[in-house]
Amino acid sequence: QVELVESGGGLVQAGDSLRLSCAISGRTSNSYTVAWFRQAPGKEREFVAALWRNTGYTYYSDSVKGRFTISRDKAKNTAYLQMSALKPEDTAVYYCAGGARLMRSSTRTTSAYSSWGPGTQITVSS
Repeated sequence: QVELVESGGGLVQAGDSLRLSCAISGRTSNSYTVAWFRQAPGKEREFVAALWRNTGYTYYSDSVKGRFTISRDKAKNTAYLQMSALKPEDTAVYYCAGGARLMRSSTRTTSAYSSWGPGTQITVSS
């Protein structure tokens, strides 16, 4: 059983940077994919970024590409989402998600992930 816990959220101003962390407990293999999703009030949960099967292949939504970076430190069993040039429209609850043996084509799909963290709130003021 893999458990994920996010940290690092908070209130920031537009243009600021912030780094989220996702602590991963439990056994994961090199086939384990880690991703970040977010959900704004009244909206569906949406894909933000994914690191596929610890291969180094990363994927981003168009809305964050060039501003956010996903990474993973296997030694610390922690994933990160480095966010820069934050905008008010980035305001949401951010969730860390994980899944084993995902196909590359499934990395953006919410239902493909079996483990989810409780989420951390990010609020970006203008």
